Amino acid sequence: MSPPAPGELDALWQSHNADWRDPARALAPWRGTAVDPRLLHVRASGGWWDTLARLDVTLLVTREYEHLLMALSVTDGRPAVSYMPLPHPSGLAVDRRRSVVSVASTRNPNQIFELEAVRSAPARGSDDAASRLDRRVLLPVRSTIHPGALYVHDLAYIGGELHANSVGQNAIVRLIDGGGQRKAWWPRAIEREGRPDFSRNWIQLNSIAAGAELRTSYFSASADSMSARRPGHRNFPVDGRGVVFSGATREPVVRGLTRPHSARLHRRRLWVDNSGYGELGVVRDGRFETVRRLPGWTRGLCFHRGVAFVGTSRVIPRFRQYAPGLDVERSRCALHALDVASGAILGSLTWPYGNQIFAIDWIARSHCDGLPVPSGARGGLGRLERLFYSFDNPRRHTANER
Repeated sequence: MSPPAPGELDALWQSHNADWRDPARALAPWRGTAVDPRLLHVRASGGWWDTLARLDVTLLVTREYEHLLMALSVTDGRPAVSYMPLPHPSGLAVDRRRSVVSVASTRNPNQIFELEAVRSAPARGSDDAASRLDRRVLLPVRSTIHPGALYVHDLAYIGGELHANSVGQNAIVRLIDGGGQRKAWWPRAIEREGRPDFSRNWIQLNSIAAGAELRTSYFSASADSMSARRPGHRNFPVDGRGVVFSGATREPVVRGLTRPHSARLHRRRLWVDNSGYGELGVVRDGRFETVRRLPGWTRGLCFHRGVAFVGTSRVIPRFRQYAPGLDVERSRCALHALDVASGAILGSLTWPYGNQIFAIDWIARSHCDGLPVPSGARGGLGRLERLFYSFDNPRRHTANER
């Protein structure tokens, strides 16, 4: 496939920006397999697939502006790419204890989708096990509806409970099982005379480095003070204004970042994507130290067995002022596998027509091969109809038999 022609990406972005805006449509997210095939075309370099095979994981990725949740793995020695459309997916978290995947959908209203691995049941009138699908796929088993004013970004399990950034309220909320949410934490920076101001997005509080509890967690934001110029305004100052807050003190533990995202704790060290400069780095003694610069807006980060998976995104033209440290024209939508110890790139996967990655996480491949729609598969609609008609959830089935 040839590189995008001038103006071709702009047309795609405008179409994606307008999509899923109708709240009634957003409540019924499944829309089949009608995805522009250009969005699914990938190019691997280095040892990308070898790294996934060695780790034996299925990597999950949200591509928010293209409304895609994607899965990548190596199955029977071959690369496997699959997907499922969702309205503007952002945060992604895997509860490895229960093997449950939660994904935030940030169109209005916000939704949290909970996915579990399922198999198709035998076709009607058949007891033949061969009539089952040969893949274990993630399907949504339930969703909860939340006000669009939350503007949910990141998701994380803290103390066994699902939490989210309510960017629209400058707070961390605990998502109540069965629906609803409660404010659980906020930085001192949004308080006026000791009272928090949840009325609007003041500081773009956008990611969670989850500890065992809120006090041992950290949270990134684009600013540490409220002003008349807010996130989304073209004149909102970003260069060097970003911070990471401590859950314990509610004050910054590191400053000087530019639109930071995807704060994560790994082996007791605080990592963060310094998005506006295309950097991945670690915090030491209150200072950000760059581990690797990458070709794009860094966002999305997870770790497994000495490997860091980092996402890079293109910069949407109207937001180029948020990326003062990037060559915007050379930015690309890609995933990169880095050696944590050295920062060396082990391999990369690029979507030439891709736009933006938000979150990355992994689940053991022994539990899940991917998502319902295999990329490039022909005749997939019949398989999908059968899967949705008669799927079986082994985990819940086993639990009900106890």
